[in-house]
Amino acid sequence: MYICRGTVTSERIEQPCLVLVGPTAIGKTDLSLTVARRYGCEIVSVDSMQVYRYMDIGTAKASCDERAEVPHHLIDIVDPDEPYDSARFAEDGLQAIRRIHSRGKVPLLTGGTGLYLKALLEGIFPGVPVDEEVRQMLRVRLVAEGALKLHEELSLCDRVSATRIHMNDTQRLLRALEVFYVTGIPWSEHIRRHKKETEGLLLANTLQVGLTTDRAELYQRINSRCDMMLEAGLEEEVRKLLAMGYDRTLNALGSIGYRHMINYIDGQWTLEETVRLLARDTRRYAKRQYTWFSNMPDLQWFDVNEQQNVLHAVDAWFAKL
Repeated sequence: MYICRGTVTSERIEQPCLVLVGPTAIGKTDLSLTVARRYGCEIVSVDSMQVYRYMDIGTAKASCDERAEVPHHLIDIVDPDEPYDSARFAEDGLQAIRRIHSRGKVPLLTGGTGLYLKALLEGIFPGVPVDEEVRQMLRVRLVAEGALKLHEELSLCDRVSATRIHMNDTQRLLRALEVFYVTGIPWSEHIRRHKKETEGLLLANTLQVGLTTDRAELYQRINSRCDMMLEAGLEEEVRKLLAMGYDRTLNALGSIGYRHMINYIDGQWTLEETVRLLARDTRRYAKRQYTWFSNMPDLQWFDVNEQQNVLHAVDAWFAKL
């Protein structure tokens, strides 16, 4: 049985959009609020986990007070067991951007999910129809053989996708294998052809800012972020999600922080191991984020400790509008 997915088909948006990205824990939230206050922007979250309700601490969402002061979009829009992907995000994001423009405001896109930002900027591969038989077969194999085995298989048939998809991202892992088995063509090749056939960006007028710092400082920020999450009640948040009936195997609960705390709650790890592995995996995630953003040719990098330089660049950009 084939089911067609929704696609992003949209005319280019000529009105201005600000983009602020960077690795996890770099300080995007604080700077985005500063920029939004200064220029009257509304913030569009570009984060694959902040879309989920009830998952606040582990996703480092802006506080309720901060969201009350500065309008935020695409936060708390689906439950943890609802499917959500880059195609849906692109549709939701473009709608939010148009609404913000209709109010005479400038959208500020900020977050760390490179795939979602790419979908917003360039559009997204329309997709291969879902084959439920193949999908179910892969789900059965995932349980029986494990994600590592399937990831090794993906490396053989689509090495490009395998390098981009982490083994624990089972939703995209299964989709990449499904596309190959249904069409005989790697998912990455479908995307390459789509990119070649489409011209220009969906967002035609952007200033793209990337935040960075030296590795030692970033790792210290990550360690501090992990400690703060635990102190803020990450364990209680995860226990509440489980008590609400959300399954441990959900894609949302397999994300960084949540799967670590589940392993602790289930007695698989000590608290010391949980803290160590959470920090380690967050550092690895930050490295993957840098890889994504390094492929964005229009991104201008700034040291997070030199925020005045960012504000000067934004001032100059606004002056040209």
